[in-house]
Amino acid sequence: MDSNIQNQLEQTLQSDGRVWVNNDSNETNILAKNILLDLVEKTDPTIIGLLLENDELKRHFFAEVNGVLVFKLQDFRFFLDKHSINNSYTKYANRIGLTDGNRFLKDSSDIVLDFPFKDCVLNGGQSTEEGEEIYFKRNNSQPASQLYTKLTRKRQEIFFNQTLAFDEIDRLFDAKAFSKFSRYTADGKQAVGEIKRHSDGFLKGVPAENLIIKGNNLIALHSLAKQFKDKVKLIYIDVPFNTGNDSFAYNDKFNRSTWLTFMKNRLEAAKNLLADDGVLFVHCDYNEDGYLRVLLDEIFTEDNFVANIAVRSNSISGNKTQHKEKTILKNKDTILVYKKNSLKINPQYTIKQKWDTHYNAILISEDGELKPKKLLEHLIENKILEPKEKITENSWGNEKFRNFCIENMNFIYQIVNSISDSLKQESLKQKDTVIIKNDGDITYALNGKRLSTLNKTILNMNGKMELVQLLGDLWSDIDFQNTQNEGGISFPTGKKPEALLRRIIDMTTKEGDIVLDYHLGSGTTAAVAHKMNRQYIGIEQMDYIETLAVERLKKVIDGEQGGISKAVNWQGGGEFVYAELAPFNETAKQQILACEDSDGIKTLFEDLCERYFLKYNVSVNEFSQIIEEPEFQSLPLDEQKQMVLEMLDLNQMYVSLSEMDDEQFAGCLNDDDKALSREFYQSAKNQAEKKDGE
Repeated sequence: MDSNIQNQLEQTLQSDGRVWVNNDSNETNILAKNILLDLVEKTDPTIIGLLLENDELKRHFFAEVNGVLVFKLQDFRFFLDKHSINNSYTKYANRIGLTDGNRFLKDSSDIVLDFPFKDCVLNGGQSTEEGEEIYFKRNNSQPASQLYTKLTRKRQEIFFNQTLAFDEIDRLFDAKAFSKFSRYTADGKQAVGEIKRHSDGFLKGVPAENLIIKGNNLIALHSLAKQFKDKVKLIYIDVPFNTGNDSFAYNDKFNRSTWLTFMKNRLEAAKNLLADDGVLFVHCDYNEDGYLRVLLDEIFTEDNFVANIAVRSNSISGNKTQHKEKTILKNKDTILVYKKNSLKINPQYTIKQKWDTHYNAILISEDGELKPKKLLEHLIENKILEPKEKITENSWGNEKFRNFCIENMNFIYQIVNSISDSLKQESLKQKDTVIIKNDGDITYALNGKRLSTLNKTILNMNGKMELVQLLGDLWSDIDFQNTQNEGGISFPTGKKPEALLRRIIDMTTKEGDIVLDYHLGSGTTAAVAHKMNRQYIGIEQMDYIETLAVERLKKVIDGEQGGISKAVNWQGGGEFVYAELAPFNETAKQQILACEDSDGIKTLFEDLCERYFLKYNVSVNEFSQIIEEPEFQSLPLDEQKQMVLEMLDLNQMYVSLSEMDDEQFAGCLNDDDKALSREFYQSAKNQAEKKDGE
């Protein structure tokens, strides 16, 4: 069928020379897809007329609505891509990428607004001790007296995602007002008097506050767009893994495309915040890492891919080994790394426990000159080793051997082949003589070979001199097993170790750089950035942002000594500002989610109609009747909630900055919050003019 459609399309368009180009390789004309698409998108009357003349094409690409034929542009575009129209003509080469089944995600302007954000534990759903909920199931085959069966189930997070089309989102992304401003310092919680800003350098005029923001992360990212555009040095996100145990289960038929759309729109917004030399770290697992890689290639381009880091995240033991005969057990996460444009990495090292036996010689000073000598011989002469001992990989565990090597690391060496031509030639001219070259870094050469000294592989790690090796894209040295109470707050699953974030932050930033995590969860990224003197922005929608992330950061300010504190000599201090996207319909959403029974839903619905914004096309009268029906009341409570949530106008989830003085939003913000919101969005120029005026 599809090949027939393609043939008829080509035959039908033969008469229009605009959409045909010459293929020099075989001197034939081929259909120019992009030219054709441009014409149909402009509703070119000639092209549309030709398509309508063919009954098969008309049936395939047009739909009749109230007696009017409507062209199905998306179907037409996807058909051209799917069926390799004009594959050989490179100017109009076909694309490869992710689709939602009808179109490429890259072409989609839809967004997914809500999601059960990372590390969801608000109502449980992760361990048995977190409780159960009661629900009723209707069975029409039973007698009336037994119509409803009382059941229990593990409590679940109730969050829903909804896809919005392009024409719905312009207003959604308007800058939002902030409420509940608070500054946290060593003296406790205080009012926010002003928004501090950087006074000079790359960040001049940019808010200088450490920010913890409660609210939908997509909307928050767009609200930060003007103030922080091109200013963020590092983005680290530990994304929802799309395991099937989250709210995307409600959309199981569209699970992956919905998740990818959710990711796409947030990543596109986040990219705009990255500095030119900024870098993105996306932490995920095997469920979606392949698809996420393709998506990131589309957003950041393949040329800006940096690394696919494998991180050992758990041990293979206990229940995990039950199915060892049926699968390859998984004990790693993936971190996908992309740069904005340029990138400079601060190299990282890991501790080695084994001695490298290639280091088998030492330079000894004799008569003012350096002479080579076998290391083993020298160690025995100096009674570091016994006469019959050998140097092995385990020798590093010998304290006397270890101390000697550290003291003499500038002179213990191995011979390597890499050497500059000039130094090689000079060394060959002076046979059996150690040549020393000092151009800021001392280099030794002997008989045309370079002597690589041990000091290149011994570094101070956490206050102790250690034997190290350069770190690549396999990270197996960080403990993921003992992190649930790290930072002084309990979080049983999903918490990432501070050591991991320390490595990433140290690798890509310097003091004062801005670090962003818009899946903040338990607050690990912000806590580590705080201890390492980086500015940070953390975004989280869940209520536990106050009980976990904020409480954790308060402990950091007080000098909490867990995690990386000792390694970085953390003594406490600093501050951060907490604020919320000023909620409106979001308040109604949370009230719906908090309802404990159908009666609560009915009572709340009446208030929704009076106070909050519903979708323009909602039939309130009809739903008022439905909500009273026994069939509705017999639905699981989460399904009842989902139906009510569908009625809320998503453009009014939060108060827009431009509308915060409207009467409708009275009570959502106080005067101080309004003033601080205006100040937050003021440009650096406006700030300067304001100060001059004062």
